[in-house]
Amino acid sequence: ILVERCVGRRSDPDTGKIYHLKFHPPPEDDEALIARLVHRADDTEEAMGNRIKSYHENVKAVTPFYESLMQTFDGQTDKTEIASKVAEFLSAPVSSAPVPPGGPLGIIIAGAPASGKGTQCELIVEKFGVVHISTGDALRAQVKAETELGMKAKEFMESGGLVPDDLIIGIVKARLAEEDCQTQGWLLDGFPRTGVQAEAMIAAGIHATHFVLLEVPDEILVERCVGRRSDPDTGKIYHLKFHPPPEDDEALIARLVHRADDTEEAMGNRIKSYHENVKAVTPFYESLMQTFDGQTDKTEIASKVAEFLSAPVSSAPVPPGGPLGIIIAGAPASGKGTQCELIVE
Repeated sequence: ILVERCVGRRSDPDTGKIYHLKFHPPPEDDEALIARLVHRADDTEEAMGNRIKSYHENVKAVTPFYESLMQTFDGQTDKTEIASKVAEFLSAPVSSAPVPPGGPLGIIIAGAPASGKGTQCELIVEKFGVVHISTGDALRAQVKAETELGMKAKEFMESGGLVPDDLIIGIVKARLAEEDCQTQGWLLDGFPRTGVQAEAMIAAGIHATHFVLLEVPDEILVERCVGRRSDPDTGKIYHLKFHPPPEDDEALIARLVHRADDTEEAMGNRIKSYHENVKAVTPFYESLMQTFDGQTDKTEIASKVAEFLSAPVSSAPVPPGGPLGIIIAGAPASGKGTQCELIVE
């Protein structure tokens, strides 16, 4: 339809008026008008195919940012009918995020290495009883159960390759569909990691209710990591400055391990990578997100996080009765220009 609308389009260079050879032809008796009509160079079938392809790629990347505020309209119907439905949509109150009131929590938590994310995950699970999910655990469980997704993932793992995003999303979606997550709610730890994963999660119908972001200055993160030591026998983590091992336990001190990636250089790279990734993820969850200062006491952070998670899911940040802020999208020849005029009117 879009191609047909464009290919038959002709414009009058004197008046700027647009005609269409089939849908809105120029008057047959106005030979001067017909003679001066112009066919745009990019209104050919080939050019339109390229423009439409480009539009679809772009709009697919844009819409996840506005999913909770968006409504789709059939651009093939009469323009006045479309305008009436658009007006009804724009006159309605701004909707809240698509989460049933009182339903189970769906929490995403993000934070740089050494931000205290692990501690807050434990405290959230203790307080709210949600299921703590790391993608690594979910992946290993699928492989162990020899599910179809697990077997596909195993092929990549055994060949030394990275498991593709679509498989990871499938595994996460399968885990979130299990009964414990459906009844108790869930806490996704450090996932999605990238904008591509966030977009794929939303496209797969995985909607969070809250996004917790822990922020700690980079120099503090480095200091926390560089002094970190782990006990290979118990898995317990110590820190040479903030939480040192007992001075009189020589055997413990002797077996403590310093992770290879807990050096200042390695941490700098990990933090840089984290910032790049989280910057791409957060726009997808802006209306559900709250940032917390990860430098304060863990119980103080936990108290503020609990307050955030206990509050009703916020509606989009638009004051009731405030001025409208509208974004309209549509492919070339979708009728977007006409609807813009009618919205303004």
